[in-house]
Amino acid sequence: MWGGRFAAGPDAIMEAINASIGFDKRLAKQDIIGSRAHAAMLAAQGILSDKDAGAIREGLLTVLSEIEGGTFEFSTALEDIHMNVEARLKEIVGEAAGRLHTARSRNDQVATDFRLWVRDQMDTAIDGLTALMQALLGQAEAGADWVMPGFTHLQTAQPVTWGHHMMAYVEMFARDRSRFRDARKRMNECPLGAAALAGTSFPIDRHMTAQALGFDRPAANSLDAVSDRDFALEYLSAATICAMHLSRMAEELVIWSSAQFRFVTLSDRFSTGSSIMPQKKNPDAAELIRAKIGRILGANVALLTVMKGLPLAYSKDMQEDKEQVFDAADTLALALAAMQGMVRDMTANRDALQAAAGGGFSTATDLADWLVRVLDMPFRDAHHVTGALVKLAEDKGCDLPDLSLAEMQGVNAQVTADVYQVLGVHNSVASRMSYGGTAPEQVRAQITRWKEALA
Repeated sequence: MWGGRFAAGPDAIMEAINASIGFDKRLAKQDIIGSRAHAAMLAAQGILSDKDAGAIREGLLTVLSEIEGGTFEFSTALEDIHMNVEARLKEIVGEAAGRLHTARSRNDQVATDFRLWVRDQMDTAIDGLTALMQALLGQAEAGADWVMPGFTHLQTAQPVTWGHHMMAYVEMFARDRSRFRDARKRMNECPLGAAALAGTSFPIDRHMTAQALGFDRPAANSLDAVSDRDFALEYLSAATICAMHLSRMAEELVIWSSAQFRFVTLSDRFSTGSSIMPQKKNPDAAELIRAKIGRILGANVALLTVMKGLPLAYSKDMQEDKEQVFDAADTLALALAAMQGMVRDMTANRDALQAAAGGGFSTATDLADWLVRVLDMPFRDAHHVTGALVKLAEDKGCDLPDLSLAEMQGVNAQVTADVYQVLGVHNSVASRMSYGGTAPEQVRAQITRWKEALA
């Protein structure tokens, strides 16, 4: 490849540290798509003959079929996917293969290949998130009016509905989906034609190759085009936030499926057993999803560290941009698929949810609101009165609705029997009619909105 400049070949250790074919062979499809577009453009511009361009384009399809069929022999001595493909192309079509690299460099070639690959992964993430959101909508619709405890600090706070809780994750994953969509728009510029760093003196048509590869436009600055890896960093950043959200939901599924909660039953398809304890049904899929954030966050930090302090334009450091992105993309796709499967298959235990909804004095805020609304009590005073009633119920070992009217009036003489109308959990959730609230009517409105949006 550079024999004219060097008198000796690389040391074996140099070859080992320099070669990337062990991982960048994953870019084979993108590399060949990019090369076919480049050859077509060179022919259209009269830089390459139609005969040579046709032979190259057909030969590249043969190389791709060999790679996809598993018969292609990759060579470490040829360093990377680009040179492996070119060497095999030369064996197939002869000297014409050497004309393919006219008006380009491996710098803009790899930037294009990697951008195409990451763009595909963004589409995969968007599709995975859409499927997960649809599974959550199914759960929300089934239990739009099922009451359950809402928590703060993992302590019972106020009653909510199962549908409302599921819709919280729909909103969360919708933001993840929008992050991938936004990043995809921003990264959809084609580096091809930037060459090594300064562009080329050949009369190429960069708009033609950009259009052929599905990009919105060619990258506007050749230096930036070959040295930019923001698109990979944005993918990893969005993936990290998404993995964090998956981890949060996985934690709830681990807790909810425990014998102490029994809020949900996970299907056998996403659970495992114990080698020694025959009664066990472990939420291993959820636990593994909970842990995957570590790998994806690590990839994000690794690439940020690689790129930090690199001068323009290309440096070999940037060969370290791919392995962590490949791993993160595989990890995220698997985690999304597993979470979608768990959500789709899980069964919510309505009775356990309802039994827990009334515990922990969950309607205390409703009592305080009633004191404000009906007795015109300042909220801080209502908070104090309600706190005293909670302590009384706690001392008696009962819940708020179990206190007698006389006991309540012993704390505040103005309390009337009407207070019992707000102390039931169903009354509580039904009253939360503010936009985005937990009232079943509001939940169903949000379900309808999202079903239409996803359709």
